[in-house]
Amino acid sequence: MAGTSASNPSAVDLLSFGRDVLHDEARALDALADSLGESFERAVGLIVECKGKLIVSGLGKSGHVGRKIAATFASTGTTATFLHLAEAIHGDLGMAAGGDIAILISQSGETAELEPVIDHFSAVGIPVIAITGNPQSMLASSAEAALVLPHWQEVGPESVAPTTSTTMTLALGDALAMTVMHLKGFTRTDFGRLHPGGSLGARLKPVKRLMHSGNQLPLTSGDSRMRETIVQMSEKRLGVVGVVDGEGYLIGVITDGDLRRHMEEGLDHVASDFMTKDPKTIGPDALVDEALTLFDEYRITTLFVVDEDNGRKRPLGVLHIHDCPSAR
Repeated sequence: MAGTSASNPSAVDLLSFGRDVLHDEARALDALADSLGESFERAVGLIVECKGKLIVSGLGKSGHVGRKIAATFASTGTTATFLHLAEAIHGDLGMAAGGDIAILISQSGETAELEPVIDHFSAVGIPVIAITGNPQSMLASSAEAALVLPHWQEVGPESVAPTTSTTMTLALGDALAMTVMHLKGFTRTDFGRLHPGGSLGARLKPVKRLMHSGNQLPLTSGDSRMRETIVQMSEKRLGVVGVVDGEGYLIGVITDGDLRRHMEEGLDHVASDFMTKDPKTIGPDALVDEALTLFDEYRITTLFVVDEDNGRKRPLGVLHIHDCPSAR
């Protein structure tokens, strides 16, 4: 194996270089966090009060980051779209209208395409939030809220590629979107409605979409003989049976494990003798993600889905851990 040289650095040198890049960008993010002030609060207020849509616009690397910022806002309850700065001055400005608000991204704040876009936004009454590294720029001076990135050298050889500046811009977009999401009270359930696909969408579905209900629901009364209870459990094939009182409220459950533990006592018993009282349950509108947390925390494989009425629980269905796609 050839020895290491300046043109063939060792693996340790490569790791050290990579770590230095990340540490330097992390320090830049700390500086950005410390720099936030009234302009950030003003920008958040403008977005929260927006009656139209949020338009995010940029060019080059700022455009790539802008697309992600727009997507983050759209997925967290704020109607948002990306407008390519070059396309904007060739007709796409028509998508902007009164009631909208704009985030314009430019490190220099002097990009040639900015001026006609800013003029149009001003003419139709669209407030501008600027994200720039130049507080004296045309963009910053035209904005109702100017978010100025701390002066920080780009990481990497010769400091030529947009690295630290785009990282800070992306993180600042996240900070804006998450703060707006918090103020709007946007919940995990809301998020799930906007993300129906993929493993994330599966985890954010309400459990009522996946539960076994109706004729599939394994139930028995507290005074049922255990032989009858076992038949009910076997027929429904969920490894559990719910025990209900005379009014149909859940008072306990019997699992396969309960049967194994009590089998030596014989089957000359009623269901209430073998049941586990006060079982873990979940509401029909709770998310699958919450059910998975309960499965993991209590090391159980089934949950009765119940409707609570003054502390009493009426069983609506059963959710098995294998019903949850992301748990397979």
